[in-house]
Amino acid sequence: MDRTRLHHLLARESAEAERRNPRSKAAYDRAEHLFGRVPMTWMNKTAGAFPRYLDSARGARVTDVDGHEYIDFCLGDTGAMAGHSPAVVADAVGRRYAELGGATAMLPTEDAEWVGAELTRRFGLARWSFSLTATDANRWAIRLARAVTGRPKILVNSYCYHGSVDESLIVVGPDGRGTAREGNVGAPCDVTLTSRVAEFNDLDRLERELAHGDVAAVLMEPALTNIGIVLPEAGYLDGVRELTRRYGTLLINDETHTFSAGPGGCTAAWDLEPDLLTIGKAIGGGIPAGAYGLSAELADRLLGRADLDLVDMGGVGGTLAGNALSVAATRATLEHVLTDDAFAGMAKLSERFEAGVRAGIEAHGLPWSVARLGARTEYRFTDPAPRNGTESAAAADAELEDFLHLYLANRGILLTPFHNMALMCPDTTEADVDTHTEVFAAALSELTG
Repeated sequence: MDRTRLHHLLARESAEAERRNPRSKAAYDRAEHLFGRVPMTWMNKTAGAFPRYLDSARGARVTDVDGHEYIDFCLGDTGAMAGHSPAVVADAVGRRYAELGGATAMLPTEDAEWVGAELTRRFGLARWSFSLTATDANRWAIRLARAVTGRPKILVNSYCYHGSVDESLIVVGPDGRGTAREGNVGAPCDVTLTSRVAEFNDLDRLERELAHGDVAAVLMEPALTNIGIVLPEAGYLDGVRELTRRYGTLLINDETHTFSAGPGGCTAAWDLEPDLLTIGKAIGGGIPAGAYGLSAELADRLLGRADLDLVDMGGVGGTLAGNALSVAATRATLEHVLTDDAFAGMAKLSERFEAGVRAGIEAHGLPWSVARLGARTEYRFTDPAPRNGTESAAAADAELEDFLHLYLANRGILLTPFHNMALMCPDTTEADVDTHTEVFAAALSELTG
C-alpha cells in the first residue's frame, strides 16, 4: 500500500465529509453537555472529525440531518437487523404503548410465553428469561453459572466481544499469558482474578486452562465477530463442547451478532448444544431487548436450590427487563420480520455482497480476504484470513479503514463504524449490494492507482 497516496485520499475524503455535512458538524460542536459530545462515547468511533446526525430511518435506508440518504449496511451494528422500524413492529409497539399501555407495569404478558416458545424452537434451549441488553444477559448467565458450579472463573476468547462484561476484557498477551485488554476503564479488580483466556480455534490452550478446575463457564461466540469475522475451523466447536463437558464447565453461546447465521444463529445452523445461550439487539426490532436461555436440566438444578434467591436479591433481573413493550416488539420481530424465509433471502444477498468484494480484491491483486457468516460479510486487510482474535486485531489498519468508510459514506453507503462489516436486512436489495460493489471497486482503483 502506498501510504502517501492513502494519506492524500484520506485527507480529501475527510474534507469532503466536512463540506457535505455542515448541520451534523454544527450539532456536534454544540453538544457541550454530553460526555464526549455524544449520547454514548462509542459514537465517536466514526471516520472523520464528527459523526453524522440521524434524521430518519426506514428499512435499509438512513437519512441524516443534512438530507443525505444512505444505503445502510451497518443496521445499528446488528440492532436493526430487522430493518429500521418495520411496520409490523411499529404497530405492535404503538398498540402496546398507546392503546393498551402498561409498558412497565411489572406484570407478565402472554406474549412472553410465545417468545420463549419461539426461542426454544429456534435455538433449542428449554427455558428463557429476559433482559434489556445482551450485556445484561451475559452478566446474568455468568452469575447462574458460578452459582450452580461453585467455581469463580469465566473463560473467554482473546479479543472476544460480550458487551461491557468485566470478565470478558482479557486477552492473550505477548508472553502467552492472560492480561487485561488495553484501554479497559475502571476494572473492579485484576481481570486474571476472574477470568481465563484462550485463543479462538486453539483447543490445546483451552484444555490447559480448563484443567485448573476453576472455570464455571466458557462464554464464547461460535464465530468471532466484533474484531472481524473469524470462523471456526473444522472440529473446533465440537472440541470445545467435549472439553467443557469433560472438565465440568458450562458452555454459554453468545449469539447476539452470530444470529446473522440463520433464524437460530450458529447454534441451530451448526447443531451446537450449549448449556446457556444469550442474545440481544436484533430480536427486538430496534426496541431494547435481550434474553438468555437455559437447558431444562440446568434450569431445574437452579430452581431446586433453596439457598439461591432468584426472586429478589439474586442479581438476575432488572425492573424493566421483560417489560410488556420489549416483549411485544420481540414477538412481532420474530413472528413477522426475522422469519426463516427472511434469513434465506438475507443470506443470498450476503453471498452476492461477498462475491462483489472478492472480485474487487482479486482484480487489484490486494492481499486482503473476505469472510461471511450468513447475512453478515466482512473484508479484512490480510490474507489468509485471521484464525483467532489476536491475529484479527493485528490486521487492523485505522487509516485504511477510515478512508474506505469515508469514501463509501460520501457516496451514500454506511458500514459498521467499528470494522468493515456489512449486514443485510429484509429490505436490502440486490441493487443496494451492487451499488456497494461498484463504489468499493472505485475506491480500490484510486488506492492502487
